[in-house]
Amino acid sequence: MSLKKKRKWNYEIEPDEIFLDSHNSPQFDVQQLEGKIEKPISKRTIVFLGLSFIMIGLIFIARVWNFQIKKGEAYFEKSENISLEHKMIFSERGLIYDRNNIPLVWNVINTENEPFSKRIYIRKNGFGHLLGYISYPLKDKDGFYWQNEFVGKDGLEKQYNSFLNGKNGLKLIEVNVKGEIQSENVVEPAESGQNAIISIDSRIQNEMYELIRKWTDLASFEGGTGIILDVENGEVLAMANFPEYDPQVLTEANEREIIASYVSDKRKPFLNRSLSGLYTPGSVVKPFIAIGALNEGIVDPLKKILSTGSLTVPNPYFPDKPQVFHDNKAHGWVDMRRALAVSSNVYFYEIGGGFEEQSGLGILNIEKYVKLFGLGEKSGIDLPGEIAGIIPSPEWKLKAFNGDSWRVGDTYNTSIGQYGFQVTPLEIVRGISQIANNGKIIKPKILLDQNIIDTNSNEEYIDLNQYFFQIVKEGMRQAVTDGTATRLNLPFIKVAAKTGTAQVGAKRKFMNSWVSGFFPLDSPKYAFVVMLESAPSTNTIGATNVMADLLEWMNLNTPEYLVSSI
Repeated sequence: MSLKKKRKWNYEIEPDEIFLDSHNSPQFDVQQLEGKIEKPISKRTIVFLGLSFIMIGLIFIARVWNFQIKKGEAYFEKSENISLEHKMIFSERGLIYDRNNIPLVWNVINTENEPFSKRIYIRKNGFGHLLGYISYPLKDKDGFYWQNEFVGKDGLEKQYNSFLNGKNGLKLIEVNVKGEIQSENVVEPAESGQNAIISIDSRIQNEMYELIRKWTDLASFEGGTGIILDVENGEVLAMANFPEYDPQVLTEANEREIIASYVSDKRKPFLNRSLSGLYTPGSVVKPFIAIGALNEGIVDPLKKILSTGSLTVPNPYFPDKPQVFHDNKAHGWVDMRRALAVSSNVYFYEIGGGFEEQSGLGILNIEKYVKLFGLGEKSGIDLPGEIAGIIPSPEWKLKAFNGDSWRVGDTYNTSIGQYGFQVTPLEIVRGISQIANNGKIIKPKILLDQNIIDTNSNEEYIDLNQYFFQIVKEGMRQAVTDGTATRLNLPFIKVAAKTGTAQVGAKRKFMNSWVSGFFPLDSPKYAFVVMLESAPSTNTIGATNVMADLLEWMNLNTPEYLVSSI
């Protein structure tokens, strides 16, 4: 048996020997470096990276030294002298146009270096109360804007303030110690307000104003107003007041003498008479009383009632002093159509309050029917300041006259639009329009925008016999052909109308003159009212002159509104 010695390894196995054939092993995941030999980073690479970091550090230290030590004082001074300011970007207020796209209100660059545009109003009369005026953004003595928007103060400017205003923007401004702008950046852009197109025809508006002014001055009235209203959709074609204020003067607020004259003027130039003034209506309420009497079966339209010039009623308290209620003249026997045409007071005393065998509506029914046509109620027009009229009633009298009871004489006077009767001209024209259109209830409107104003899409009607409307229309037409409104008997258009002369003031020394009506007769399109306020009672010039002159002007200048029925 031979013996052999075991050989000992005298060296270590190197890693490359261990993995010499590893690439032939298919089980290695080479993505995880299996089967690969890891080699250490070389000393040269480590030295290079170290030197790179040292260089970067030295550069950074040098820059910091430059900013903080060498130029630190200069940069400190600069930072102290530069500030960031938040600056308002004022939005452009929306423009206002008439129905024919004629600009009525617009904006121009402000030459006084204010950061907002200047508001400019049409330089024609008749637009003061309609358009209104604004207050510009306001700042304190330090330049801080405590009112940072335009604010509408009256008229359409007030009614649609948010609609016209838009939205302010914002920018950041870098300013040095001298106030010089170094840079600026818009953070939020301003959004312009929306433009408004309104129903008014500016040509007719201006002419109506001029005619009201003319006839007011000629007959010593204090003022007046006129309205033309579309009887189908409620669009206001014209609404003029005299006197009025200048919207440019009030917006700029610089001409203090003129503003002071407005305040002291007894004719009330700040009053929008169309919808904020209450006036005794007189006989313009008679068409509503007539329809009420017909609907209640009080009187046949063909029945004739005698007017000898007055109506005498016994006085139960003083038998020797009977109460006498006067007519404007002795009219003889008149039926309903004729009573409307000549405006017989006696006829309406009797159908309103009753007399002998003739039954009367009574005060409660009078109140019912005039309210049915919108008197005593706001119309809802899209203008600020509208107020509601006053319809006399027993309850009203108890409050107004310290417990005094209602009498038949009060009913008589209410029947002809006197006593405590108070209405706005807008209420009258709305009521007449609803006679013209056979009872369709309308809401007057100024803005022509489907999204802003209800356009009467849900039609409502006053539930009355159409024949009653026709009777009243025929009586109003007779007033034009041979009654109290013959000044409106024009060759180019058939008009129906009702006049009114209301006695007002102490001892009835003054009068208001009214005319209301519609045209064209056979297919009514527009209703109108004109009211001239407070002239001496001896005056013989009435509101029909204004409307007749206006229709003649329209025939020459805006004939598209006069669709003749002839």
